[in-house]
Amino acid sequence: MESEFYQLQVKKPTGEIIEMKNFEGKTILVVNTATKCGLAPQFEGLEELHQKYKDKGLVVLGFPCAQFLNQEPETNDTVEEACKINHGVTFQLTEKIVVNGKNEHPVYTYLKSKKGGFGGSKIKWNFTKFLVDKNGNVVERYAPTTKPEAIEKDILKIINS
Repeated sequence: MESEFYQLQVKKPTGEIIEMKNFEGKTILVVNTATKCGLAPQFEGLEELHQKYKDKGLVVLGFPCAQFLNQEPETNDTVEEACKINHGVTFQLTEKIVVNGKNEHPVYTYLKSKKGGFGGSKIKWNFTKFLVDKNGNVVERYAPTTKPEAIEKDILKIINS
């Protein structure tokens, strides 16, 4: 049976649609990002994982979100350029989204339903990470403070499975 995850989609900042089904058979790291967050240096670690494993099937998806102290002031028109200039980001970013509440993005509704966090499923802060395996199963959720390099062993486990 096909994972519900593969029925979801999101838009790029340009408005183009990204179908999750295009990532079937790949390992996906989903992260809600914010350029003005104190955790923004994690962009570099995420980019490092992207560069190191993209040819082995890793997809890093950054979902810009201004829901936490409005720490993503960039617009859909400027977010990709700002992330590239300031953090060297070449992995895929999406349009700005909401991760909690009545307007939350369906990708986040799904991820949170599969892996609740500490004290509930609500996303608490920027740079919460979800690891999705090659079959579209959400295998792990990581706290905002978990550095990307700390996730590498889990990514390798899936890539090598």
